[in-house]
Amino acid sequence: MRANKPKTKILIDGGDPDETLRIKKLLGFVDGQTTNPSLIAKNPEVQQLLASGHRLTTEEQKDEYKRIVQKISPLVGDAGVSIEVFADLDTTAERMLAQGQEMFSWIANAYIKYPCTHEGLRAAHVSVERGIRVNMTLCFSQDQAAAVYAATSGAKEPVYVSPFIGRLDDRGDNGMDVVRNILNMYQAGDHHVHVLAASIRHLDHLLYSFALNAELATVPGKVLESWAQGNRLPDDSFVYRAVDSKGQALKPIEYKELDLNAPWESFDLRHELTRKGIQKFVADYESTLRKSA
Repeated sequence: MRANKPKTKILIDGGDPDETLRIKKLLGFVDGQTTNPSLIAKNPEVQQLLASGHRLTTEEQKDEYKRIVQKISPLVGDAGVSIEVFADLDTTAERMLAQGQEMFSWIANAYIKYPCTHEGLRAAHVSVERGIRVNMTLCFSQDQAAAVYAATSGAKEPVYVSPFIGRLDDRGDNGMDVVRNILNMYQAGDHHVHVLAASIRHLDHLLYSFALNAELATVPGKVLESWAQGNRLPDDSFVYRAVDSKGQALKPIEYKELDLNAPWESFDLRHELTRKGIQKFVADYESTLRKSA
C-alpha cells in the first residue's frame, strides 16, 4: 500500500535500518531519518553486543554509529539523515564542530544535529559557513528557534530546527503551540530554516503538523504504521485536541513578538527540557560504553 504523500516531508525517528526499509515498503516512500544517541543505543545489533556482555569503546561506538547511518543513507530521500554529535552540558562548540565535520563526511546526505544551547549555536554558526548542513535539536521555545534563525543566517542549504512536541506535552504544555508559533514567526524571514516537528507521540501530532504545513516531521515507526492504516491527510474539518494522555487540557503557549534580525546571543536559550534532554542522551550513550578502569 502506498500512503498519501503529504506536503510535509516524512522522516523516521529511529536507529534501525531494517525498520527504515520496512516503513519505506509500507508507505512507498521515506523522505529522511533522524537519529540520536538514545536511538543508536536501541539498535538491535548494538543491543545484541550489550546482551553478550560487550561494552563499546568510544571509537567502537562511533564506528557503530557510522555503520548504521551508512546503511540508512541510501534508503531515504532528500531530507537526509540527521546525525547527532555527542555533547554533554560542558561540551564546547569547538568539540562539537570537530565531531560534526567528521560525521558530515560519513554520508552524502548528512545533517549534523547540535543542541539548542549557546555552544551548539556557536558550532552551527561556523558549520553553515563551512557548508555543513545542520539540524538544531532539543528546541522547546520560540526564543531558541529565533536564535537558530539568526545564528545560521546566510546558510546556502536549508537548516532544520526540531521543536520537541511530546516532551512539552508531558509536563502539561501544548507542544504543538511551539511548532505553530515558530512557523508563524518564520513567515517574516527568508525561509532558510525549516521546521521539523519532533517528539511526535501519536497520530494527531502528525496530522496537526500536516495541517500547519510544517516543512518536515520526524515520526516513530509505530505512529507511521498507524497513519498508514488510515491513509489520510487532514481536511478542513480536522481539529487538534490539545489534551494529555488522560484527556486533561494542555496549557497554551503564547506567541511572542521576536526580531529575527537581532543577534542570536540576545535570545533566551535557557530551557529545562533542553538540559534534561542532553542529560538523557548522555546517559543512553554512556550505557553502551566500556567502563574505564
